[in-house]
Amino acid sequence: MSRDSQNIHIQVPETAPSFGQLLRVFAHIGCLSFGGPAGQISLMHRAVVEERRWMSEERFLHALNYCMLLPGPEAQQLATYIGWLLHGLRGGLAAGLLFILPGLAVMLGLSVAYGLYHETGWLQSLFFGLKAAVLAIVVEAVFRVGRRALKGRLHHGLAAVSFLALFVFGIPFPLVILAAALIGLVFARTTAVVTDELKEARPTPTMTRTLLSLVVWLAIWQAPLVLLLLVSGDAPAFADLFSFFSKMALVTFGGAYAVLAYVAQMAVDHYGWLRPGEMLDGLALAETTPGPLVLVLCFVGYLAGGRGGSGLDPVLAGTLGLLLTAWATFVPSFLWIFIGAPYVERLRANAYAAAALSAITAAVVGVILNLSLWFALHVLFGAVEKLEFGPAALPWPVWQSVDWKAAGLAALSAVLLLRLRWGVGRVLGLAAALGLALPQL
Repeated sequence: MSRDSQNIHIQVPETAPSFGQLLRVFAHIGCLSFGGPAGQISLMHRAVVEERRWMSEERFLHALNYCMLLPGPEAQQLATYIGWLLHGLRGGLAAGLLFILPGLAVMLGLSVAYGLYHETGWLQSLFFGLKAAVLAIVVEAVFRVGRRALKGRLHHGLAAVSFLALFVFGIPFPLVILAAALIGLVFARTTAVVTDELKEARPTPTMTRTLLSLVVWLAIWQAPLVLLLLVSGDAPAFADLFSFFSKMALVTFGGAYAVLAYVAQMAVDHYGWLRPGEMLDGLALAETTPGPLVLVLCFVGYLAGGRGGSGLDPVLAGTLGLLLTAWATFVPSFLWIFIGAPYVERLRANAYAAAALSAITAAVVGVILNLSLWFALHVLFGAVEKLEFGPAALPWPVWQSVDWKAAGLAALSAVLLLRLRWGVGRVLGLAAALGLALPQL
């Protein structure tokens, strides 16, 4: 057998970890996973591929490509996938939970502080600085993800078209992703040679076992809603919250960046959970905590629960709202991995699947660009209007409402991130300090 054909088979880890080693490594990753999905994925790659050689480079990238296709936080799903490969069900649960629990605990504390004290002048100044830095971080994410995902004219074109579809025409995100996947498949048919060689990582489960697992995980996912309806007279307010974020868990392709604009619109205009601008405060909080950026949805859940008029103490109601949001958001990630990963392991050499995954990743670049412009308009300008051209509606700033202080802080943050290569935490700390200092100058 040739060297190349040997390399495409799943390799046994050079140093197989014990379950205790797995727990220690992912507890460490969970506490240090700042900087968004790119930083988190890099941290996992260094820990399990480069330093410990628990899996091969090829197998790691295959798992990452599958996770990029799924709705929800791809970094948490990748942690779950790695844990499942190394120690089965308990390994996947342990790695996935350890990745999100430290950040969830920090987000709870910050949300309580925000709910109690956000009207004070010093906290408003603090978030003013954080918002400007978050804008630079989102712009930096466009370049960072783009360098990794855009590998040719097709990918650049997909990114551009997906951006226009979202920013100008308001086409639903799932349709954009589906179209990108189909284009990737067509491209594979014309340029790639399909190899149907199957990878024998684990035996493919039977359909009966797959259906049983699906039923069990769906029941676990929706159990809080059933419990609320059975034991609480305040369930309707929380039921709306849980149902909304359960739906979001099915369409959050590309992580927090991809769904944030829609959640902000619904939370402010439809449900009245948030005030204008508070979603940016939540993203700033999520950027300062370890774990996936989609933790910003838990911030929304806290404010929604605390303001839902349930009759409970606001902090208790907010905490319940945050936990329900976290459950609705993160439990499906375990479902996607435990149901799909055994099949995905047998498609590692399939050119069609690889082409679809890479096309979706390219489309996500356009999604992040859309979000960066949405943030820029709302951070840098006090008023934004829409210019309508038939089916198109172009957001347009009211130039007289520009906030020069925010623009200056965003520009400084961008220079520190893109030119001087400062870390995210360092930039956020400086922006927060400058935000506090500006009113005193």
